[in-house]
Amino acid sequence: MYKRILVPLDGSTVAEAILPQAQMLAECGGAEIVLLSVIPHPNYDYFIPEPALASAAHENQANECRAYLKRIADRLAGSGLQVRTELCDGPVAEAILDYADSTGADLIAMSTHGRSGLGRWLMGSIAERVMHTAKVPVLLVRPSRG
Repeated sequence: MYKRILVPLDGSTVAEAILPQAQMLAECGGAEIVLLSVIPHPNYDYFIPEPALASAAHENQANECRAYLKRIADRLAGSGLQVRTELCDGPVAEAILDYADSTGADLIAMSTHGRSGLGRWLMGSIAERVMHTAKVPVLLVRPSRG
């Protein structure tokens, strides 16, 4: 069974749709759940020319992510699960993959936003990049609409 389940979250209810499956797998096998949020690049340097303001904006976003992850972690830990939160910067798919490799995650569990057509071409699919590049199994859930 799995020992460490990496669950990338972006703050959306779509991303959180994977949580029941991750919780079930963790309960069955006694796995640790690692909730990961990635602050994507490009960073504020491009939009805010003043370094101090860019740094403050980045720190504000990081604090919001930490608070969000803590709320989710507290909810999962309340049901007896071992949960840890992590925050990193970078290109999202690459950061997820690097984190999984560096920490020995043996499953990446995530939701897909289900974009297709032009939206997928313009924005790409983080879930698809993770699925095709990960060295460990990837569990993808596509939430139902509505």
